[in-house]
Amino acid sequence: MFPLRDENPSHSAPIITRVLIVLNAAAFLYQLMLGADLRVFMYTWGMVPARVTLALRYGEESIVAPGLTLLTSMFLHGGWLHLIGNMWYLWIFGDNIEDRLGRGRFLLFYLASGLVAALLHYTLNATSQLPTVGASGAIAGVLGAYLVTFPRARIVTLVPLFPFFQVMALPAVVVLGLWFVMQFFSGFLSLGFGGGGGVAWWAHIGGFAFGLIGMRLLGGRRPASEALVE
Repeated sequence: MFPLRDENPSHSAPIITRVLIVLNAAAFLYQLMLGADLRVFMYTWGMVPARVTLALRYGEESIVAPGLTLLTSMFLHGGWLHLIGNMWYLWIFGDNIEDRLGRGRFLLFYLASGLVAALLHYTLNATSQLPTVGASGAIAGVLGAYLVTFPRARIVTLVPLFPFFQVMALPAVVVLGLWFVMQFFSGFLSLGFGGGGGVAWWAHIGGFAFGLIGMRLLGGRRPASEALVE
């Protein structure tokens, strides 16, 4: 299933959501300009678990630089589809969570989701020498927050009913619940068989779980004009 849009208008302009999309797009355009230097750039600013482990356990370098990559890696992407897919989900679901939390708290929530996602991925892959990049963990936190806040909001979704596709308006609990189930089983299989097909499944799971719990704790403001959109 692929979400096209939601039927859940926000009550304020999603400034932070737009800024995050612009920053991610700008970072990707910069990556495209690097040419042969891109590999070094990705290993420097992407989160390489083995590098973090060496800094923590053996003091091979200060933890500051490897630790910073848990943040910088959120703004890097591995290709056009990776970038567009992530930004599409952020565009659909980010505005409502920004509206509910307020701009400052939303930015902190987004970054915290990405950090938790990166830490869980690191914990399960501490010796991996592959750089981890992408906003997926942070955006998974937004999805978890959306699920717990607007479970009944209608998501216009492209559903594959082979050999055809059908556009359907489904509750967020169905769309995002199925998304999480797919991440969980993919992550579980990656533990049993090694690797993950180049996808940091457990980063998605960690970000989503943080979003669920964090949004419950934060609550968020509820506009007086809000009807039963959930």
